[in-house]
Amino acid sequence: MPSEFDLIRRHFTRPARHTELAVGDDAALLAPRPGMRVAVSTDMLVAGTHFFADTDPEGLGWKTLAVNVSDLAAMGAEPRWAFLALALPRADEAWIAAFARGFFACADAFGVDLAGGDTTRGPLALSVTIAGEVPAGAAITRGGAHAGDDLWVSGQPGCAALGLAALRGEAELDAPHRAQFVDALQRPQPRVALGLALRGLASAMLDVSDGLLGDLRHILECSGTGAIVEAAALPLAALAASGADAALCRRCLLAGGDDYELLFAAPPRHRGAIEALSARLGLPLHRIGELTRERERLMLREADGTLAAPAAYGYDHFA
Repeated sequence: MPSEFDLIRRHFTRPARHTELAVGDDAALLAPRPGMRVAVSTDMLVAGTHFFADTDPEGLGWKTLAVNVSDLAAMGAEPRWAFLALALPRADEAWIAAFARGFFACADAFGVDLAGGDTTRGPLALSVTIAGEVPAGAAITRGGAHAGDDLWVSGQPGCAALGLAALRGEAELDAPHRAQFVDALQRPQPRVALGLALRGLASAMLDVSDGLLGDLRHILECSGTGAIVEAAALPLAALAASGADAALCRRCLLAGGDDYELLFAAPPRHRGAIEALSARLGLPLHRIGELTRERERLMLREADGTLAAPAAYGYDHFA
């Protein structure tokens, strides 16, 4: 049976692009570029909580890194280095090789060096610490929004949650949409190009991991604002086209999570620039509401004009 170090050498050691010293020593040596700040984030995926234990390991390798890349995209930062910690029930080389293929496919797609990490025996759990660079003063945080700012979301939130509902047998989808939504769940696409392009345009931003409304509350708390989300502006048509129940589609969009789309605020004067950015990237950007002065008060405005508090916000690990 291969040792821990054999597995690391065989599956997780490769030439580094922008790391002075990477996998194989007690610590990595990183060299940020002049004028840059280092943005760092950590995320963990646990079998049975974040993914099914029998999930395709190659897709899981992609997702393990992608959800961390998304955190840097949400800061307007360029991903550069990742550190991977694996707890594995056993040294299954075929599983590890497939996982590594998916992980490095994501690393190559976004220019990330695997700079270090750790492995151990235990219940299946995957943890990545990622670091990247952002010019001094250019990071987009959750706390910069103001009352009157527009609220935007990228892409098509709700797909991953509908894919999960289909896997659980809770939703009947036509075959093409089922495949599309399960892929959105298992292989999320971090919006790095969008995050970088929103420097100077977005006033606050985060990625949607636990539900659009639940994550929006983080912006409201950090920025000291409230928000009104316009139900009529929500991009529900593509979800409804799958054949899923309309109420389920709305719930997945607003509270489903796991899409890793970017949710951001921006002053109204930037609407034209954001619409032009949407066209340039070929990525839909939906203006779904506005921020208000009523601190941390989040409301939904229905098509008939009535205002109501949301019935659900999103996923909470300890609820």
